[in-house]
Amino acid sequence: MSIEKNSKKIAVIGLGYVGLPLAVEFASKYKVIGFDINQNRIKALNAGHDATLEVSDENLQSVLNLKDNGIKLSYQLSDLEDCNVYIVTVPTPVDKNNRPILTPLIKASETIGGVLKKGDVVIYESTVYPGVTEDDCVPVLEKVSGLKFNIDFFCGYSPERINPGDKTHTVTKIKKVTSGSTPEIGLLVDALYNSIITAGTHLAPSLKVAEAAKVIENAQRDINIAFVNELAKIFNKLDIDTHAVLEAASSKWNFLPFKPGLVGGHCIGVDPYYLAQKAQEVGYYPEIILAGRRLNDSMGEYVATEVLKLMVHNEISVKNAKVLMLGITFKENCPDIRNTKAIDVYRQLKDFHMDVEVYDPWANSDEVQYEYGIGTVADIKGKKYDAIVHTVAHDKFKDLDFAALKNKNGVLYDVKGTLPQNEVTKRL
Repeated sequence: MSIEKNSKKIAVIGLGYVGLPLAVEFASKYKVIGFDINQNRIKALNAGHDATLEVSDENLQSVLNLKDNGIKLSYQLSDLEDCNVYIVTVPTPVDKNNRPILTPLIKASETIGGVLKKGDVVIYESTVYPGVTEDDCVPVLEKVSGLKFNIDFFCGYSPERINPGDKTHTVTKIKKVTSGSTPEIGLLVDALYNSIITAGTHLAPSLKVAEAAKVIENAQRDINIAFVNELAKIFNKLDIDTHAVLEAASSKWNFLPFKPGLVGGHCIGVDPYYLAQKAQEVGYYPEIILAGRRLNDSMGEYVATEVLKLMVHNEISVKNAKVLMLGITFKENCPDIRNTKAIDVYRQLKDFHMDVEVYDPWANSDEVQYEYGIGTVADIKGKKYDAIVHTVAHDKFKDLDFAALKNKNGVLYDVKGTLPQNEVTKRL
């Protein structure tokens, strides 16, 4: 298969935070079909607006209107039939027991298998444990299509490196790992991504190496944040400001500048469980990886308990206390609420019988209601609270008048450590 752009018609399967930005970038140089089973999502995108805010209306509308290349957004399977490169960007979550859910990946593979032809290439971007592409996805492609892997069709794996909400490190500005099921396909996949990724690419020697590289990126971050979260718990007992300690330690050139906080989202809060699952399948119990995840998963309860202690210290009646939680998304300046650990803080505060209001100008209130069964408030002006918990460091929170929002003896707990220290009662 030639890498010449005129010979490529790319289908991107899954148009969320990862798939849409990628599809838009490819659409500037190739003919692209953006496919998603969510009909409402397709209709909204065709109207020229991305609710995730990862792609601006201007950029989206520009590729929708291109004549030579451009993008067609669809939920119709028939639109995939004449594509020859399929890129899968569906989510890979975990269940309530933190076991990997590969269902979206399998369903996407079944969809592609129904239109797969000789010479086609299927590239997976979804985060998985090593071996999923060849052991779980390829058999589905073969069964549905009736074609043979590495004879009739080929595969690649290029892990997504999208950073939701980050307008600096966008998809083209982050170096991309690539791989192929044969050396020739590896070069083809690498060249394809290299045609749009200005930061360049790294061609891994195999699909499994590329899969493993992705899953350890976030496991490494998770472990480092867990270490700092543990330090925060220790320094809290020693009455030492954790952020002051980290600032001092960061004066050394090789100190890693991680900060304590709530660690959720669709990557860092999930990926370590994928690696742990595979490790246990081959007979190894990953102690450090799972210990780090357990500690980070416990931080919501820890934060809520610290707020409770501050309220008791200030002689605030806990039952029915009015509490404001600032932020419900999983990270700052981003509408993504998937796997947010802010919800753990909310639930624990509710378990303490507090009256909790959530204010987040970035989050979609309908999505929050659907996903977590809680309502959010649209305005907090003129209200007074016994406690304010700054859970997400949205820029929009920096200008709030916290003194006006607090009742007498009210407390302000800063999870993120980004508010002026003289305004907060305590920070993590």
